[in-house]
Formats: sequence, C-alpha cells, structure tokens
Amino acid sequence: MLTALKRIVQEVNQIPVLDDALNCLADRLREALKVDSCSIYLADYEQQHFLLFATEGLAKSAVGQVRIGFSEGLVGLTAQREEPINISDAHHHPRFKHFPEVKEDDYHAFLGAPIIHQRKVLGVLTLQQKLKRRFSEDEEAFLVTLAMQLAVEIANAKARGSINLLQENIPKDWQKAVQGIPGSSGLAVGFGYIQNLLVNIRNHLPKRSSHTQQEIQHYRQAVKKTQEDMAVLSDRVQGEVPDDVQAIFQLYHHLLDANSLGRDVEKEIKKGWDAPTSLKMVIESFIRQFQCMNDAYMRERAVDIEDMGNRVLANIIGISANEPISREPHDQTILIAEEVTAVMLAEFPSEKLVGIISIRGSNNSHAAIMARAMGVPAVMGLDNVPIAMLRDKEILLDGYTGDVIVSPNGTIRHEFDQLILEEKLLSERIHSEDTLPAVTKDNCTMSLLVNSGLSLETEVSTNPFSDGVGLFRTEIPFMMRQRFPTEQEQVELYKGLLESEPNKQFTMRTLDVGGDKPLAYFPIVEENPFLGWRGIRLTLDHPEIFLVQIRAMLRASFDLDNLNIMLPMITSVSEVSEAKRLIRQAFNEVEEEAEEKGVRLTMPQIGVMLEVPAVLYQLPQLAKIVDFFSVGSNDLTQYLLAVDRNNARVAGLYDSYHPAVLSALHSIAKTSDSLQVPVTVCGELAGEPGGVVLLVAMGYRKLSMNTHNLLKVKWIIRNIYQNEAEQLLAKVVTLNNPGDVRSEVNLFLETSGLGGLVRAGN
Repeated sequence: MLTALKRIVQEVNQIPVLDDALNCLADRLREALKVDSCSIYLADYEQQHFLLFATEGLAKSAVGQVRIGFSEGLVGLTAQREEPINISDAHHHPRFKHFPEVKEDDYHAFLGAPIIHQRKVLGVLTLQQKLKRRFSEDEEAFLVTLAMQLAVEIANAKARGSINLLQENIPKDWQKAVQGIPGSSGLAVGFGYIQNLLVNIRNHLPKRSSHTQQEIQHYRQAVKKTQEDMAVLSDRVQGEVPDDVQAIFQLYHHLLDANSLGRDVEKEIKKGWDAPTSLKMVIESFIRQFQCMNDAYMRERAVDIEDMGNRVLANIIGISANEPISREPHDQTILIAEEVTAVMLAEFPSEKLVGIISIRGSNNSHAAIMARAMGVPAVMGLDNVPIAMLRDKEILLDGYTGDVIVSPNGTIRHEFDQLILEEKLLSERIHSEDTLPAVTKDNCTMSLLVNSGLSLETEVSTNPFSDGVGLFRTEIPFMMRQRFPTEQEQVELYKGLLESEPNKQFTMRTLDVGGDKPLAYFPIVEENPFLGWRGIRLTLDHPEIFLVQIRAMLRASFDLDNLNIMLPMITSVSEVSEAKRLIRQAFNEVEEEAEEKGVRLTMPQIGVMLEVPAVLYQLPQLAKIVDFFSVGSNDLTQYLLAVDRNNARVAGLYDSYHPAVLSALHSIAKTSDSLQVPVTVCGELAGEPGGVVLLVAMGYRKLSMNTHNLLKVKWIIRNIYQNEAEQLLAKVVTLNNPGDVRSEVNLFLETSGLGGLVRAGN
C-alpha cells in the first residue's frame, strides 16, 4: 500500500489545478482500494457547509451542487468528531441524510476521514461500497494517511488562490487576501519587488491560454533557440571535458527533440495551458521520473533536466537563462523574499522601502526584529504562497494583523488609505511629546534605552531621547563581512559608538552567532542550532575570537567610563567565571598599552543575559559575580515554551503572554530586586505596547527596545497609572490562556486611549 500511496501522491502533486488534482485523486484512490466510490468534500466556512468537489462513483452532475451542512449527515459527523467514521450500513445510521442528487442509494459501506490542516477541518474524504461491510484497518489507515497529505495540498492551493489565478482573464478589480504572521506593526501600500528573481520552472505560476497555436509557436521558437545555445556550448567544451559530461549535451538534444519533450508539451498546450505552464508540467514530471530511477548516475540527471527546462523557459520569456528578472524598484516598494536578510536590506535603497514580506519566518525571527528596528511594517510566514504571485502587484500590508491584500479594489484601497492617515496623525501626537520624561501619571519614573546594531550602516549616535544603549549587537558587523573583523576594525567601530554618547551607558553584547545568525565564513551545521553551539558556548571554545573582541572594546573605551559588557546564552555560573577570567586577562594586556599612552582605562561592568531557563534558578549565585542582569525575552520565551521562534508552523505557540513566561519574568524582577542587582529587559517585549504595561507592573524600571519604538513606549508610560497596571497584572496572572491575557491587555490599552498602537487606525 505504501507504493500505491506514493504513486497517487506523486501523480496528484504534479497537477497544478486543485479541481483536476482532486478528480485525479478520487479516480486513483477508487482504483487502488477497489471500492465503488470515492468522493471529496471541501469546507466553506462562510456558508457553513461542505461542498462536493470531486467524485468517482457518485453522480458527476452533483459536483459543485451538493452542499452538506457542518452538522448534517455522515460527512458532517466525520468533521465534527475529527476522526475516521467506519460504518457497514450507512442507511441505518441515525446521522445518515439522503441527498438524491448524488445517487448513492445502492451504496451501504461508508468510510470517511477528515482532512485537517493546523487544527482546522478543510474537508472530508469518503469511500463507499455497495456491499455491506466494515472497511479494514489497513484501508482506514491508508485513507487517514492520504487525507493528512491531501490537507497540505489543499491548504497550499487555497493560500495561492490557485483557482482564480489560473483563469486566463482575471478581472481588473480581482483581489486576493492571504494571511501571514504580524512581524512589524504598521500599514504599507506598495508594489511587490523580488530581488534577483531567477527564471525558474519551480517559481512559475501556472496560467491558462486559449491561443493554442500561438503558444505552440512560442514554445517551438524557444526550443530552437535553446538547441542553438546548446550547440554553441557543446562546441566550446569539445575535448576539454570528460565524455560523460559531453554526453549531457546529447541528453539535452534528445529531450528537445519534437518527438520527446515537444510532443508532451504541445499536448498540454492543447489542453488549454500556456507554453511556460505546459513546459513546467512536463519538466517536473521528467524530474520526478529521473529522481525515482535506481541508477545513481541517472538520478543525478534530474538536475540537468531542470537546468534545460529553465533554459527553454528563459527563451520563451525572452531573457537569458540564470539571469535575474530585474526591474527598477518602485518608489513605494514592498520587498519580498523567501527569507529577508540583513544583506538584502543593505543592498536595497531605504528611501523606497515601505514594507517587507518574508515567506519564511515568524514574528520573532531575525528578519522581523530587523523590520521593527527600521520601523518598517512587515508580515512573515506566508507559507504556501508562491513568491511570483506577489511580484509587481499592488499590495496592502497590515503589520498589525498579518493581512496581505494583493491587487486591492478601489473600496478596500480607500479604506486602507484612511487608516494610514489616522496612523500618521497618531504618530504626530506621539512625537509632539518626544522631549518629555518617561514618567507614569502617578510618578513612576522609567529609564528607556535602545537596542542597536541592526543598522546596516555604521551607527555613530544613539537615540537622543534615550538614556543610553541597553544592547548593542556586535554580531552584525561580523555577519556583514567575508571574514572575522580585525581587532583594529572593531576598535574603530566601538570607539565611534562610545564617543558618540560619552555620558550615557553603552552595553555591548559579546559575539552572539549561531541559531538564526550564521557567519558565512564560519558555517555551523547542526540539526538543532538553537540548542547548539551558539553565544558564549562558541566564544569560550574559541578564546582567540573572544579575547580579540574584548581587547577591542577595552581599547575603544580609553578615557571613557561608559562601557558595559554583556555575556549571551549563559547557562551556568562556571561559564561566567571563565568569561570573567578572559576579560581580566584582556584588561591586563590593554592596561599596559593604556599606561604607555597615558590614557585612563576603567574596568567595565559585566552583566549576563537571562534567556536560558536554567539561570533563573541560579540568580543568587550569579548576583555575587556580575554587576547587572538583562532579560532576553525572545529566547527566554523560545526556550521556556520549547518553540523554535523561526518556525512558522508552530509560530502560534510562541507567545510572550504565555502564563509561564509572565510568571518567569515576574519572578526575575522580584528576585533581582531582593538581590539588589539592576535588571533590564532588552527583548522585543520591552518595545511592545502591552508588554510595557505588564513589565512596569512587575517592577522593571529599565527597558531597552529598538529606536523606532522608543517614543511609542514613552507615550504609553506617560498615559498609564502604575497602580492600574498592577491591577491588570493581578488579573492576568490568574488566566490560563495567552489569548485571554492578550485580550485583557488590549482592552486595558483601549480604555487608556492607546488602542491605536496595537491595531490599525487611531
């Protein structure tokens, strides 16, 4: 049965239209299991019913016509129970409902399996038999397995709007809404732009065309051009490469022959597809065939098949293979990538950037944190949305909700523009009080610092309205180079930063790479990088890296006394002791240089990041050997909840409002106060409106956040009462669900006149 399952899934996966794929599935499944009928019903949550979408065995005329309510019949029962329903005689079951249109009077045995994706029932897959019998356990397991795989395909199809997108003539007012994960708050209107998008069979969006002869002509001309290109390449390497490499050109020549690839491509064109889509379908079919071959050499030829397909596709489109589809970015550009990186943002003109869409990632992935630091609205984790669907389209991006609207109609666009205007007016109100102190209405004074280091240019000044830098991410300069920066390069960078605000404290975190912050020139390959070799673990194993960085920091601080050093990813007291030993060693070395130059060198304060749950139980011991604590709420949340914060599939489980996270944060504040050790929160929670209210209530008096959020946080603090925040905290700590906590916090913000900071509109 496993072989049959693989064959069915493989065949269905290569069909780009959901309707056709489900019809094929129904036919192949009925044939594989030798049953009389196989049907697929898909859920319509707006209408609260299941629609018969495909069938082999029931009346074809019923497809698209029969609607079964969510609480009706055996299909509804299967969905309600969210498990298989296996009945030997369906007609005598109390939940059986007769639908004359489907003509199932002769069927008795019924097996239904729910199609579930991320806890949501998308549909029901059914088998029926005329014979009165219970389906076997093997048949039931087979159907459940297939339903699980089918769920992903249906979710993908819905996400990319495959039915609409495959129409030849899409109306001008057609729009498509897709849902992602809020990455950075704010609203943006712009045009989708993809940097360095290569011509690639995999990226091509299927399209239909009724101009059959024209598409065939386009294809034949492209093949002719590809054959000419291949002949030139073959002649160029003649005698310079081994025979087996030369044989690849013969493979290309054979496949490009009209009686090979051409016959199949033109057959698809005659079915109503355009030339690029027909090529895509045939090439991907060939790739799968080669990948399934027993011979290793032939399996490797799948790569060559794809390369050849890309070359033909490029010639159909009219550009060179492996050449980026390059266009000048629009003045209002929404940058789109499979995963947005620091380098990508560095290369992009910031004056044209209005929004970011990262197909992968979650609300606390590195890309989202960068977007928030830049004050650019962002949506992450648009899983299953083909990136080409967004290219060159007008897009409305809502960073509060994660909504992305492609090709909006006039009414939606007008409403969105109104929300942007309201957001602008609120921003002006916030900036009107930028010089006022961060003091609550009942006189609780807060110290606000900034997180820096994500700027893609060398930062030479901090926010003038901040009390200093609570976190400087030293890893970014390392990531932007092709090698480790020299000690002198680091000295020059750090010196400029420390001198820019000599009267404000400046906390530099030692190199924190690994996890989602790799170094291209020092690759670390691990199955679980977030639990692996990162942060202090790496630098203690490589003291030559650690010592160079510490010496650079110390040399940069000559005649200054505003340097603090912070150690990341601390798990044990022994790590801190070893790090302090190396810091003392570096200090002694640099002290000699300071004496020779006649300059003053001050031993910086040493602190640790509280982000690994283990240290929460070692605070008294750590308090004896460090000067301050800093809570990294991003990683602390990740490790407490055992959730990879970059994984969109489990992004819903990552929530700083989880009762366990709030309890840990509250405990840290109380313990730090009793130990008389200063504590700062430098994670993203410190710059999030609801998070600020809860942190004030817990007793934190120093918060560090990205520059863009600092004035918003000050505005929040100036518009709340500490005692009311404490009442809110007392209420939410009794709640069990993060969603309930968020609702209570948002209600508090609304009643305090601060709702415009957590949703669109003033």
